[in-house]
Amino acid sequence: SRFETCWPALMKDSHGVIIIFNPELPSHLKEIELWYSCFVQQQPLLDSQCLLVAHHKPGSAGGTENLSLASPLNKLKLIHSNLEEDPEDVRMEFIKYFRSIITIINETREREEMSIIS
Repeated sequence: SRFETCWPALMKDSHGVIIIFNPELPSHLKEIELWYSCFVQQQPLLDSQCLLVAHHKPGSAGGTENLSLASPLNKLKLIHSNLEEDPEDVRMEFIKYFRSIITIINETREREEMSIIS
């Protein structure tokens, strides 16, 4: 939170937000609610413009199935990253996410152009 004064500059004209957290730290689970509130809801961005990444450190015991997030976080796209086991899966999920952001940007631009024309 000591960087909060920088947040408006970080958020300006952003089209997507990726929140990476350690699912084994209870403090992180509280913090991602704050990040979501500030960076997604207050902008406002669509939930589809936000990606949650639960990053499991090498050798951590955390299972990927039993992570239950409170509303509204439970509506967001959540991927588990464990770069030891499945780096390719994570890469594919990032590509899918970036493609969806590009689609949203293009649709928004087309709407703006149409509104200028009409």
